Amino acid sequence: MKVLLIPVTPFQQNCSLLIDETTGRAAVCDPGGDLDRIRAAVAEQGVTLEKIFLTHGHVDHCAGAAALARELGIPIEGPQQEERFWIDQLPDQTRRFGFGQAEAFEPNRWLEDGDTVSFGGETLEVYHTPGHTPGHVVFFSRANRLAIVGDVLFAGSIGRTDFPRGNHADLIRSIRTRLWPLGEDVTFVPGHGPVSTFGEERRSNPFVADHVVGVD
Repeated sequence: MKVLLIPVTPFQQNCSLLIDETTGRAAVCDPGGDLDRIRAAVAEQGVTLEKIFLTHGHVDHCAGAAALARELGIPIEGPQQEERFWIDQLPDQTRRFGFGQAEAFEPNRWLEDGDTVSFGGETLEVYHTPGHTPGHVVFFSRANRLAIVGDVLFAGSIGRTDFPRGNHADLIRSIRTRLWPLGEDVTFVPGHGPVSTFGEERRSNPFVADHVVGVD
């Protein structure tokens, strides 16, 4: 599986184009905006986009989802249904942050912990990871040792928890009980900034490294 990062919106959110190189089929994760940029990347790669995956309902991650889904006739899968209140606020959020105009929408499929999503010949595992937002999910390709983690974890940092229904203790628990067991060799794509590995963050992240939380 090939992953192409497409920074979108004024927040430079890492929209991810996931490509099954065997079939030429693709999925896009977190199309927060700048749809022309996403369309251009799809055309340049010569792939067929078949699904939209969402990690959570913040404006920079999902404001472009409904328009792109309608344009291409493809389904939206995710996030977990506790994100409904964020998605319902999209029209107000896009106006507030100068994102143009986006509509609230209902995903074709709400996801739960333990679900899988697929495109082409690729399958991703779904993990419910509350804390940054209550219905946040992470997508994990076990075959490719790759995780798309949205705003749960960053290189050297973690997601904010001062938004409505954010919870710091839940976020730390999600990272340590959902992400770490997947393996230190896993490369992860965060919602913002550079990629890293779970092993590197366990060693050096000032918020969740083992030595910070008292793990020998």
